[in-house]
Amino acid sequence: MRAASVTASYKRWAPVYDSVFGKLFQEGRIRATRHATQRGGHVLEVGVGTGLALPLYGPGVTITGIDYSADMLARAEDKVREHRLANVTLRQMDAQKLDFPDASFDSVSVMHVLSVVPDPERALSEIARVCRPGAHVLITNHFAAAKGALRLAERLIQPLQHQLGWRADFPMSRVLGDPRLRMVDCAPLPPLGILTWLVLERV
Repeated sequence: MRAASVTASYKRWAPVYDSVFGKLFQEGRIRATRHATQRGGHVLEVGVGTGLALPLYGPGVTITGIDYSADMLARAEDKVREHRLANVTLRQMDAQKLDFPDASFDSVSVMHVLSVVPDPERALSEIARVCRPGAHVLITNHFAAAKGALRLAERLIQPLQHQLGWRADFPMSRVLGDPRLRMVDCAPLPPLGILTWLVLERV
């Protein structure tokens, strides 16, 4: 993905994102926020978007939400005010160049981001860097199907990736290459299993 394409597409998506993707991605949000809340400590949400997940975290965690899109962040800021989320800080930032010290976070939520950023390997490297030892990286994302009708649909959609703002044909292998992160859980998400729940642990 080109950075300019991401910026343009999310400027288009921002006004309608909640209504289009709110229910579709809700199970992943619930699972990630519950997992991070149970672990406690300081949570980084990469690609906080319009802030749909922010009210789902429990009060026992401190959340830093970042996003590349100013249009998305403006809507997230509205949710912080609306829900009076005193434990949330929002910052505009590139996931590929995180402005945090090493070993800053106990959990990192990465929901529907890795198939959007121009360089997902670099983003994962930065995420691993800012994780404390034992921290969990909580990923919900669509990954390329191995076969069948869904695989065919992904290939048909793929030429439109710059207009859509995300890659339909995105292999899971692209998020599993950093030796500092080991997989501890991987499962399809309901209702249709098109999205995947993936937990990586910082070793």
